[in-house]
Amino acid sequence: MTLIVQITDLHLRPRGLACYRVSDTNMLAARAFRAIAALPQKPDAVVITGDLTDGADEREYALLRQLCRQLPCPVYVMPGNHDLTAAMRSELADFPGVGDAPAGDKLHYAVTIGGLRLVVLDSSVAGKPYGRLGGEQIAWLDQTLAADHTPTLVALHHPPKVTGIAHMDVIGLADTEALAAILSRHHHVERLICGHVHRTIIARFAGTVMTLCPSTAHACVLDFSPDAPAEFVMEPPAFFVHRLDPEAGLSSHLHYVEAYPGPYPFFADKGVSWPGTK
Repeated sequence: MTLIVQITDLHLRPRGLACYRVSDTNMLAARAFRAIAALPQKPDAVVITGDLTDGADEREYALLRQLCRQLPCPVYVMPGNHDLTAAMRSELADFPGVGDAPAGDKLHYAVTIGGLRLVVLDSSVAGKPYGRLGGEQIAWLDQTLAADHTPTLVALHHPPKVTGIAHMDVIGLADTEALAAILSRHHHVERLICGHVHRTIIARFAGTVMTLCPSTAHACVLDFSPDAPAEFVMEPPAFFVHRLDPEAGLSSHLHYVEAYPGPYPFFADKGVSWPGTK
């Protein structure tokens, strides 16, 4: 069995500075890391699908490093639109995959984690909210997928498919068709995992399953109106646990960060009579 935790959109900030004056992203991220560390089964890896920071500030990356120290497994990262690739190469050079990634404007790499292959892509465009992979990186993806047919997770920040949330769709991935052409040729891609939209969204894409992870912080309002304003709500944060079973294949489980009452045994009603019955 292989377990990979996916978290996303931490939006870490300099200490004491709430995101949009409301969302205490640092506190919420710390809670998520504690929840991961407390999982009953130790994950083989944690994957953060972009927007590690809110401003690509060295203090924010230092806070990420501090949070990651409490985890019992490697942490794999990639840039989101709030990050800067050059800053990540500099500040997180000792993170697995980052230091060994090919030189260039894009930070991409591939690693094997248990029975899964993880292929990390860089969809960030410096100074822009939308995403683009670019021809060189897409060619690298094609070669990488062709070279190893292990069941694979492809990870990037920007989702390549329209979600119905208009203000996020306009800042999605620009070269969706080029990505789809590659993925549709490689049937061992079990999941395409993304972030960016701050919501749980699951959809088919290019012969695989696209899984968008909710943020550890705030969530985009679920409003499908074409003119819906860009707003967020403080919904319960969560993350995905992707589980590969050698026989059953890959399943993805949503796990809430907040601790709720329980657990309670399902058989506690044994011997209880329903009111009004004999």
